[in-house]
Amino acid sequence: MTIEIIIGIVALIAGSSISILIYQAAQKRKSMNIIREAETEAEVIKKDKILQAKEKFLQLKSEHERAINEKNQKILVAESKIKQRETLLSTKFEEIQRKNKELEVIRENMDTQLILIEKRKEDLDKFHKQQVEQLETISGLSAEEAKQQLIDSLKDEAKTVAMSYINEIMDEAKMTATRDAKKIVIETIQRVATETAIENSVTVFNIDNDEIKGRIIGREGRNIRALEAATGVEIVVDDTPEAIILSGFDPVRREIARLALHQLVTDGRIHPARIEEVVQKTEKQIEEEIIEAGKRTTIDLGIHGLHPDIVRLVGKMKYRSSYGQNLLQHSREVANLCAIMASELGLNAKLAKRAGLLHDIGKVPDDEPEMPHAMLGMKIAEKYKEKPEVCNAIGSHHDEVEMTTLIAPIVQVCDAISGARPGARREVVESYIKRLKELESLALSYPGVNKTYAIQAGRELRVIVGSEKVTDKEAESLSNDIAKKIQDEMTYPGQVKITVIRETRAVSYAK
Repeated sequence: MTIEIIIGIVALIAGSSISILIYQAAQKRKSMNIIREAETEAEVIKKDKILQAKEKFLQLKSEHERAINEKNQKILVAESKIKQRETLLSTKFEEIQRKNKELEVIRENMDTQLILIEKRKEDLDKFHKQQVEQLETISGLSAEEAKQQLIDSLKDEAKTVAMSYINEIMDEAKMTATRDAKKIVIETIQRVATETAIENSVTVFNIDNDEIKGRIIGREGRNIRALEAATGVEIVVDDTPEAIILSGFDPVRREIARLALHQLVTDGRIHPARIEEVVQKTEKQIEEEIIEAGKRTTIDLGIHGLHPDIVRLVGKMKYRSSYGQNLLQHSREVANLCAIMASELGLNAKLAKRAGLLHDIGKVPDDEPEMPHAMLGMKIAEKYKEKPEVCNAIGSHHDEVEMTTLIAPIVQVCDAISGARPGARREVVESYIKRLKELESLALSYPGVNKTYAIQAGRELRVIVGSEKVTDKEAESLSNDIAKKIQDEMTYPGQVKITVIRETRAVSYAK
């Protein structure tokens, strides 16, 4: 019995071991399968990632090549322009050399002619001297005595003839003075008006890239024609990089064109129907801004009771300029100056401020009648029932009509103050730079001056002198001399401060 139990237990243990071995073998096969599946899946993922990386690399490579091609294209264009300039310069250089050779030949011929002329002159002087000696011998008078007698005999006759000529010239001058004066003024306007007209009639619209120009022009130019017809502004699309020029004498129309173009470019939809819609919306927006600017100005200045149309004209001044000075800002300055001056004189400050604000409304009418702006402004003020004092001040601030109130000369004076103060009105850039260079060159012409600097827009001139060449007392005298010379020889707004700096420098080097 005991042996059977033992045998059974041994058999049971042996069976369990076999089962465990079988189970372990099954688990091992399952693990191997999972590992193979994982490796297969990892290989698939790896291939996908490699494909994605290759696609990304190819995309970046194509973008990089496109960028390089664009840069190469720009470089080729620049090189072409440089070559053209080099060709032009070489042609001009050859022309200059040819002219120099011609000048050398002419100079040599002139030297020969001058030698002959000098020789002929010497011969003539000798002959003249001989003739004078013979005449003195024959007449018994010296040359000086004969000359004096001749002068005395001709003096009375010359006076009579000269007086008749003077009378004729004076009469002719009186007849032609007005005509000649007008001619001179017109010629002056022709010479100086071009740059000012360009500055006041052109707006530059900047764009991100030149591709937008083609969309603005449109197919066969239909977009740009629609935009010009809707705004009344000429749109110039040329080779200027990243810029479009809006040209027109009406600044309000140019502002409408600029805002409409900005909205169209930002939106991206550019076609004739869309252009008309955007321009109409922009016109309404500008009109609202004009009215709002007029209301805000009257509130800021404390002026009440203006007719809505006059308020609109005041707001319209925001988009006008006179010699580079904003018209609305100028009118506000004149209004404040008039109020201060009227208060000092014990006059009605509110009435003076009102006249000062409205004195230039004749520059911003809705129509364009042919009359001076002061007269037009007076008629507008009379139309909207402004007080007679205000109307007279507006009409007489350029002496078109006679001043009948005490406010009128105040408006005239304050208008001149606002326009003439330093920095109020813009100079042409070339004349401004030329004035600064003349200031510096004038000071450099004095002995002992090392360097000069025109600063603060030409309001101050710094002059650096050498301490070994100029003493302290001479520096003070030099400052006065430069100031006097600038005052006598130059034209400039305001005043120029001359500062002479005398310094001693000790410089050493540690090696």
